Amino acid sequence: MLPNRFIVLDRDGVINKDSDQYIKSPEEWLPLPGSLEAISLLHRAGYRVVVATNQSGLARGLFDEITLARIHQKMADLVEAQGGRIEGVFYCPHGPDDDCDCRKPRPGLIEEICSEFETDLLGCYLIGDSLRDIQAAVSAGLTPVLVRTGKGTETESRLLQSEFSDIPVFDDLLDAVKNLGLVHDD
Repeated sequence: MLPNRFIVLDRDGVINKDSDQYIKSPEEWLPLPGSLEAISLLHRAGYRVVVATNQSGLARGLFDEITLARIHQKMADLVEAQGGRIEGVFYCPHGPDDDCDCRKPRPGLIEEICSEFETDLLGCYLIGDSLRDIQAAVSAGLTPVLVRTGKGTETESRLLQSEFSDIPVFDDLLDAVKNLGLVHDD
Protein backbone atom coordinates (compact mmCIF):
# COMPACT_ATOMS: atom_id res chain seq x y z
CA MET A 1 0.00 0.00 0.00
CA LEU A 2 1.38 3.40 -0.91
CA PRO A 3 2.15 5.54 2.16
CA ASN A 4 0.21 8.55 0.86
CA ARG A 5 -3.01 6.60 0.26
CA PHE A 6 -4.66 8.32 3.22
CA ILE A 7 -8.04 9.97 3.56
CA VAL A 8 -8.62 12.23 6.56
CA LEU A 9 -12.20 12.59 7.75
CA ASP A 10 -13.79 14.93 10.22
CA ARG A 11 -16.10 13.03 12.56
CA ASP A 12 -19.21 14.94 13.65
CA GLY A 13 -21.33 15.94 10.67
CA VAL A 14 -19.34 13.77 8.24
CA ILE A 15 -19.41 10.26 9.68
CA ASN A 16 -22.08 10.72 12.32
CA LYS A 17 -24.96 13.04 13.09
CA ASP A 18 -23.79 16.25 14.70
CA SER A 19 -25.38 17.96 17.69
CA ASP A 20 -25.06 21.49 19.04
CA GLN A 21 -25.30 19.82 22.47
CA TYR A 22 -22.26 17.63 21.58
CA ILE A 23 -22.07 13.87 21.18
CA LYS A 24 -21.58 12.87 24.83
CA SER A 25 -22.11 9.10 24.82
CA PRO A 26 -21.91 6.06 22.55
CA GLU A 27 -25.72 6.04 22.47
CA GLU A 28 -25.75 9.56 21.00
CA TRP A 29 -23.25 8.59 18.27
CA LEU A 30 -25.40 7.74 15.23
CA PRO A 31 -23.86 7.17 11.80
CA LEU A 32 -25.07 9.26 8.88
CA PRO A 33 -26.67 7.29 6.05
CA GLY A 34 -23.98 5.91 3.74
CA SER A 35 -21.00 6.99 5.87
CA LEU A 36 -20.05 3.50 7.06
CA GLU A 37 -20.37 2.17 3.51
CA ALA A 38 -18.16 5.02 2.25
CA ILE A 39 -15.40 4.17 4.74
CA SER A 40 -15.68 0.50 3.80
CA LEU A 41 -15.36 1.36 0.10
CA LEU A 42 -12.26 3.46 0.82
CA HIS A 43 -10.69 0.68 2.86
CA ARG A 44 -11.35 -1.93 0.18
CA ALA A 45 -9.85 0.42 -2.43
CA GLY A 46 -6.61 0.51 -0.43
CA TYR A 47 -6.99 3.81 1.40
CA ARG A 48 -6.03 4.28 5.03
CA VAL A 49 -8.84 6.21 6.70
CA VAL A 50 -8.04 8.39 9.69
CA VAL A 51 -10.28 10.72 11.65
CA ALA A 52 -9.26 14.20 12.82
CA THR A 53 -11.80 15.78 15.14
CA ASN A 54 -12.11 18.68 17.55
CA GLN A 55 -13.64 17.42 20.80
CA SER A 56 -14.04 20.49 22.99
CA GLY A 57 -16.69 18.63 24.99
CA LEU A 58 -13.73 17.19 26.92
CA ALA A 59 -12.51 20.67 27.93
CA ARG A 60 -16.07 21.67 28.76
CA GLY A 61 -16.45 18.66 31.09
CA LEU A 62 -19.35 17.18 29.11
CA PHE A 63 -17.67 13.76 28.86
CA ASP A 64 -14.35 12.18 29.80
CA GLU A 65 -11.60 10.40 27.86
CA ILE A 66 -13.03 6.96 28.72
CA THR A 67 -16.41 7.91 27.28
CA LEU A 68 -14.74 9.36 24.17
CA ALA A 69 -12.83 6.09 23.73
CA ARG A 70 -16.12 4.17 23.98
CA ILE A 71 -17.68 6.46 21.34
CA HIS A 72 -14.73 5.85 19.02
CA GLN A 73 -14.84 2.10 19.68
CA LYS A 74 -18.51 2.05 18.66
CA MET A 75 -17.61 3.93 15.47
CA ALA A 76 -14.75 1.52 14.70
CA ASP A 77 -16.90 -1.54 15.41
CA LEU A 78 -19.71 -0.34 13.12
CA VAL A 79 -17.21 0.46 10.35
CA GLU A 80 -15.60 -2.98 10.71
CA ALA A 81 -19.03 -4.65 10.58
CA GLN A 82 -19.37 -3.04 7.12
CA GLY A 83 -15.98 -4.38 6.01
CA GLY A 84 -14.06 -1.16 6.58
CA ARG A 85 -11.38 0.06 8.92
CA ILE A 86 -10.41 3.30 10.60
CA GLU A 87 -6.63 3.37 11.08
CA GLY A 88 -6.68 5.98 13.83
CA VAL A 89 -8.69 8.68 15.52
CA PHE A 90 -6.87 11.89 16.36
CA TYR A 91 -8.64 14.48 18.45
CA CYS A 92 -8.11 17.86 20.02
CA PRO A 93 -9.35 17.83 23.63
CA HIS A 94 -9.09 21.61 24.05
CA GLY A 95 -11.66 24.37 24.01
CA PRO A 96 -11.85 27.14 21.42
CA ASP A 97 -10.04 29.64 23.70
CA ASP A 98 -7.17 27.35 24.74
CA ASP A 99 -4.82 28.54 21.96
CA CYS A 100 -3.52 25.04 21.22
CA ASP A 101 -1.91 23.92 17.99
CA CYS A 102 -4.10 20.83 17.56
CA ARG A 103 -7.53 22.47 17.30
CA LYS A 104 -8.65 22.78 13.70
CA PRO A 105 -8.26 25.09 11.75
CA ARG A 106 -4.64 24.82 12.97
CA PRO A 107 -2.69 21.93 11.41
CA GLY A 108 -1.61 20.18 14.64
CA LEU A 109 -3.87 17.14 14.22
CA ILE A 110 -2.62 16.65 10.66
CA GLU A 111 0.98 16.94 11.86
CA GLU A 112 0.21 14.34 14.56
CA ILE A 113 -1.16 11.95 11.93
CA CYS A 114 1.95 12.45 9.78
CA SER A 115 4.19 11.75 12.75
CA GLU A 116 2.23 8.67 13.85
CA PHE A 117 2.28 7.10 10.38
CA GLU A 118 5.72 8.45 9.39
CA THR A 119 4.38 9.93 6.18
CA ASP A 120 3.28 13.20 4.74
CA LEU A 121 -0.27 13.81 3.67
CA LEU A 122 0.43 16.43 1.01
CA GLY A 123 -2.34 16.30 -1.56
CA CYS A 124 -4.41 13.73 0.34
CA TYR A 125 -8.07 14.54 0.83
CA LEU A 126 -9.51 15.94 4.04
CA ILE A 127 -13.30 15.67 3.98
CA GLY A 128 -15.21 17.87 6.38
CA ASP A 129 -18.36 19.86 6.95
CA SER A 130 -16.97 23.11 8.39
CA LEU A 131 -14.81 26.03 7.41
CA ARG A 132 -12.36 24.90 10.13
CA ASP A 133 -11.90 21.61 8.25
CA ILE A 134 -11.27 23.42 4.97
CA GLN A 135 -8.77 25.79 6.60
CA ALA A 136 -6.95 22.93 8.35
CA ALA A 137 -6.65 21.05 5.07
CA VAL A 138 -5.27 24.05 3.22
CA SER A 139 -2.82 25.01 5.99
CA ALA A 140 -1.43 21.45 6.09
CA GLY A 141 -1.22 20.96 2.31
CA LEU A 142 -4.16 18.58 1.99
CA THR A 143 -6.91 18.79 -0.61
CA PRO A 144 -10.12 19.98 1.07
CA VAL A 145 -13.54 18.54 0.26
CA LEU A 146 -16.82 19.73 1.76
CA VAL A 147 -19.91 17.64 2.43
CA ARG A 148 -23.35 19.18 2.95
CA THR A 149 -24.18 17.01 5.96
CA GLY A 150 -23.73 18.40 9.47
CA LYS A 151 -22.84 22.07 9.15
CA GLY A 152 -21.91 21.65 5.48
CA THR A 153 -24.83 23.46 3.88
CA GLU A 154 -24.19 26.51 6.05
CA THR A 155 -20.47 26.27 5.31
CA GLU A 156 -21.13 25.99 1.57
CA SER A 157 -22.95 29.32 1.54
CA ARG A 158 -19.99 30.92 3.33
CA LEU A 159 -17.50 29.37 0.89
CA LEU A 160 -19.15 31.02 -2.08
CA GLN A 161 -18.01 34.38 -0.74
CA SER A 162 -14.48 33.33 0.22
CA GLU A 163 -11.15 32.33 -1.26
CA PHE A 164 -12.37 28.71 -0.99
CA SER A 165 -15.18 29.04 -3.54
CA ASP A 166 -13.67 26.40 -5.85
CA ILE A 167 -13.58 23.55 -3.31
CA PRO A 168 -15.53 20.46 -4.37
CA VAL A 169 -18.83 20.01 -2.51
CA PHE A 170 -20.84 16.79 -2.25
CA ASP A 171 -24.12 15.83 -0.62
CA ASP A 172 -22.52 13.42 1.87
CA LEU A 173 -19.48 11.23 2.46
CA LEU A 174 -20.67 8.42 0.18
CA ASP A 175 -21.37 10.90 -2.62
CA ALA A 176 -17.87 12.37 -2.19
CA VAL A 177 -16.17 8.98 -2.19
CA LYS A 178 -17.99 7.83 -5.31
CA ASN A 179 -17.60 11.06 -7.27
CA LEU A 180 -14.00 11.95 -6.44
CA GLY A 181 -12.91 8.85 -8.34
CA LEU A 182 -11.53 7.22 -5.20
CA VAL A 183 -13.36 3.93 -5.72
CA HIS A 184 -14.55 2.05 -8.75
CA ASP A 185 -17.82 0.18 -9.04
CA ASP A 186 -17.29 -3.53 -9.60
